[in-house]
Amino acid sequence: MDQEKPTVCVLDASTYVGFWILKGLLSRGYTVHAAIQKKGGESEVEKKIKEMETDVEGKLGVFTVDILDYHSILVALKGCSALFCCLDSSDEYDDKTVDLEVRGAINVVEACAQTYSLHKIVFSSSLTAAIWKENIGSTKDVDERCWSDQEFCRKKKLWNALAKTLSEKAAWALAMDRMLNMVSINAGLVLGPGVAQQNPGSIMSYLKGAAQMYENGVLASVDVSFLADVHIRAFEDPSTTGRYFCFNQIVKTEEETITLAKSLSPLLSLPPRYEYQGGEEVYAERLRTTKLNKLIEGTAY
Repeated sequence: MDQEKPTVCVLDASTYVGFWILKGLLSRGYTVHAAIQKKGGESEVEKKIKEMETDVEGKLGVFTVDILDYHSILVALKGCSALFCCLDSSDEYDDKTVDLEVRGAINVVEACAQTYSLHKIVFSSSLTAAIWKENIGSTKDVDERCWSDQEFCRKKKLWNALAKTLSEKAAWALAMDRMLNMVSINAGLVLGPGVAQQNPGSIMSYLKGAAQMYENGVLASVDVSFLADVHIRAFEDPSTTGRYFCFNQIVKTEEETITLAKSLSPLLSLPPRYEYQGGEEVYAERLRTTKLNKLIEGTAY
């Protein structure tokens, strides 16, 4: 007889990535607390989650939270053994969004520290928290040891990168202080069904500086179903530790940039009658996924 799987929480389950993690967990037989941030109106994703609640026979509970209200987070976490933290803005990032996401991350991790049933945090972050600095091409190998330069992000108004850098650093500092078991998944540009319609603000914020990322071999993308699977693997594998870069592809040729733009249509558009010119230039890959490969192979460290 299979051992009953524990109860886990996804916050914010209504984000693009959070929803895919929620679906992945339910398909694996987990009981899930879907924590959804208070917003102006009910989104299509929120409606889907509430419909799912009636379809999965007690396996899904829906909670409304305010990430600036520590106590509302505690209610959603009660009885959970893990949290999948997926904070993301539905609008394009700006300096105010940065502050909100950092404060939210701190509240979420502190709530985890006060939830005695909770054993692990899987924190959803971004490659933008690792790749940006003054001389972006000076690092031969960009891996999990790298962090984006905060002042450079402020100067260039790379608000997505700044939000992800500061919120992840704040989460790590508090998790270590409270002796919590945490891993982070630093995702490339997230692609998948309906992403341009459901996640436009986050996409456009991620792609600020895209030409510089492309020319320096650090413009990478990841399929959302693969990303969700990696989050769940990182929870299930007790040996996981630290940060994990997560992407399927590094965009390094003109042809690949065209394919990317088409996949994000109508959010991104090519000039009328644009045709691929067959350019031969290939930019060197500099991102490394050694840790991710070990996780996928079942030998995480």
